[in-house]
Amino acid sequence: MKNRDIEIFSPEINEPLFISVSDSPVHAGFPSPAENIMENKLDLNKLLIKNPSSTFFAKVSGESMIDDGVEDGDILVIDKSVNTYDGAIAVCYLDGEFTLKRVRFMDGFILLVPSNSKFKSIKVDKDNEFLVWGVVRYIIKKR
Repeated sequence: MKNRDIEIFSPEINEPLFISVSDSPVHAGFPSPAENIMENKLDLNKLLIKNPSSTFFAKVSGESMIDDGVEDGDILVIDKSVNTYDGAIAVCYLDGEFTLKRVRFMDGFILLVPSNSKFKSIKVDKDNEFLVWGVVRYIIKKR
């Protein structure tokens, strides 16, 4: 599925997706000696996908959520089975298009809030075709 702002992909979960992980933690303070580093295996599918039939990946295009750390080219892990909560970052379907915003429940309407001051919030009411398509569970950063 493709829209101008978000490309959505289904995960391939038939087999585990293992990556190597060091037994030694990476310290964010003072360096530690890299002694006895043993490699474990981490299954990214098991870590990132809790509900396989309702989980999708999406590639971000744009800057409307940059102050929340969501940047152009990042990959979102979206779970459609998660109940939307006030303040959730979610992929929303609004009047025929997908958009990524923070969902705020107001009295009588929903507000879709960007995290970039260059963009305006979007007021959603009963006249809009709207649904929260899925809640963002993880952000995989492009570096």
